[in-house]
Amino acid sequence: MSNKLDRRKTSLFLFVLTILFFYIPLFILIIYSFNEGKGMIWKGFSLKWYRELFTHSDNIWKAFKYSIVIAITSSFISTLIGTFGAIALKWFDFKGKNYLKNLSVLPLVVPDIIIGVSLLIMFATINFKLGIITIFIAHTTFNIPYVLFIILSRLDEFDYSVVEAAYDLGASNKQALTKVILPMLLPAIISGFLMALTLSFDDFVITFFVSGPGSSTLPLRIYSMIRLGVSPVINALSVLLIIISVILTLSTKKLQRNFIK
Repeated sequence: MSNKLDRRKTSLFLFVLTILFFYIPLFILIIYSFNEGKGMIWKGFSLKWYRELFTHSDNIWKAFKYSIVIAITSSFISTLIGTFGAIALKWFDFKGKNYLKNLSVLPLVVPDIIIGVSLLIMFATINFKLGIITIFIAHTTFNIPYVLFIILSRLDEFDYSVVEAAYDLGASNKQALTKVILPMLLPAIISGFLMALTLSFDDFVITFFVSGPGSSTLPLRIYSMIRLGVSPVINALSVLLIIISVILTLSTKKLQRNFIK
């Protein structure tokens, strides 16, 4: 009994330590976003850096717009391809099926820098101008496998007898897909879309290689700013992104619970 209690205390201590390790830097960032001064010395509470973010940071908001547009569009396309690709790999037999499935794992295990360099070489070979389009293509490419395997994991638990029942009741392939399969896959589809959205919005390495002049996303813009030192404006921007992330996470969980019901 004593050994079990000691193990529980140790596990609890390590869990608390891990949580603190992750969240203390976020709390420090939030606190210093309200600091009047630029350094780590507290000079009083102020909304100065938030005002500067909203009034004198056009380049940041331009990069933010690019990131949002690319993230949403690439996530939508990759979710569409990944969903139907997973259905095809799970329920259809065709030549090269196993080869294609194994090949889809590569983008998950190959380092981002290799993918970025490979895409850059490809675009240079076909003389494709680097810019927003190349970033969109790159993000869609590396997002598809994540969506694909999230949907495949859901399909492994899928009760196919429901689909067979739909066919017995006279449903066509289209009706079975739109009224039975996709609604039952919806929680996984939402998870895949959000995973792709997060990866796309957050990506730096691959985007760095395939972006062109005037097409900086938010991670690239932040990197260019911190090369000269961490600006408190970045702290303010980070706090806003944290708030948006929390709201999206809570909304998504509520949405998924409603679909499951």
